[in-house]
Amino acid sequence: IVFAGSVCRQLLAAHGVTVGAHLLSAGTVIEKPFDPVAVNEELLNSLNCRPFPTLDEKAKQRMRDEIERARTDGYSVGGIVECAEVGLAHGIGNPMFGGVENVLASILFGIPAVKGVEFGAGFAAAGLRGSENNDPFHVEPDGRFSTETNRHGGILGGITSGMPVIVRAAFKPTPSIARPQRSVELIGRTEEELVVHGRHDACVAVRAVPVPEDAATIGLLD
Repeated sequence: IVFAGSVCRQLLAAHGVTVGAHLLSAGTVIEKPFDPVAVNEELLNSLNCRPFPTLDEKAKQRMRDEIERARTDGYSVGGIVECAEVGLAHGIGNPMFGGVENVLASILFGIPAVKGVEFGAGFAAAGLRGSENNDPFHVEPDGRFSTETNRHGGILGGITSGMPVIVRAAFKPTPSIARPQRSVELIGRTEEELVVHGRHDACVAVRAVPVPEDAATIGLLD
């Protein structure tokens, strides 16, 4: 995915589209999300150069501490990767089976350990009224149409609105942990203890940041 995405990223750049991502959460530590209206190309490109991409340095250290505690205790933690795509034209997509959300979600759910995908306000929108969730349209000084807020995550009815596309992928905790776990022996059909040996990521989401990012580039180019 990352190899194909790196090629797609260059092709998208020729059309003025930039994609970037950061680690929104690791375990119980959550940093600030992207500004869904003001996220820009400069920020996304700077994140692409960071080995541990976060928007807040203090949050990054808290995440590192949380992951290290999990590692030393023999556990693992999950995380959320938030992606943003800017520079997309209006009107890309389809209101039914070829919707931008449909295409991106199908690729994102193909990534191992991804258990949830949301766009814009996502699940939080379920607790809002229509008047709260709707994004008011207005006219920019240069004559372009945009929305004052971006709870729709840049996609309305499966079609891009011209606002930044915001998508998040939730990664589960790595199942292979150092602590003993309950399992079964298949042939004898007995319950036994499973001990996994070797090195395993205490938080796979850290190294996974480029994966949903590049998965998005594949879907967007398509």
